[in-house]
Amino acid sequence: MTRYRYNTATTLDGFLADDTDSLDWLLKQDFDENGPGNFGAFMAGVGAQVMGATTYEWILDHEKGAWTYTAPTFVFTHRDLQPVAENITMVSGEPADHRQAIEAAAGEKDVWMVGGGDLAAAFQAAGMLDEVIVSIAPVTLGSGRPLLSAPLDLRLEECDRNGEFLVARYAVVGPLGSR
Repeated sequence: MTRYRYNTATTLDGFLADDTDSLDWLLKQDFDENGPGNFGAFMAGVGAQVMGATTYEWILDHEKGAWTYTAPTFVFTHRDLQPVAENITMVSGEPADHRQAIEAAAGEKDVWMVGGGDLAAAFQAAGMLDEVIVSIAPVTLGSGRPLLSAPLDLRLEECDRNGEFLVARYAVVGPLGSR
């Protein structure tokens, strides 16, 4: 069965990026690429990915227009954006409207929710968020793009340390108060 997994890095005060969508805080952190929460091991189980338009544009800006992901990618947007690779599909509307296509693209593997927090909240509201994996950096921003924009009940499944990060994996229990 396909799992929907939101895997991201966050600051200690719960922000993915600062007010200008910068990830400078993240790129300065010590992280062992082969340690707990490593990206390679996670990606081995990913069959498709979903992201919002801001994340898509950030990746393109920082990769100088190159698209390095090979998994089928669904970009949720209301903007008139063009895919830069054949494995990218632009979609709009609610996550449930695209569930069948996303799961077909993922095959027997999981769906990686790349970002951001509003998209993760929309997937959770549709019953399409099973797990939240966060690498928490010892940094605070005070404001910016929130990790999640909806209240949730989560259950800690495991945690570890990788460099400066606390890596935690949570099962999604449901909306706040669902326990």
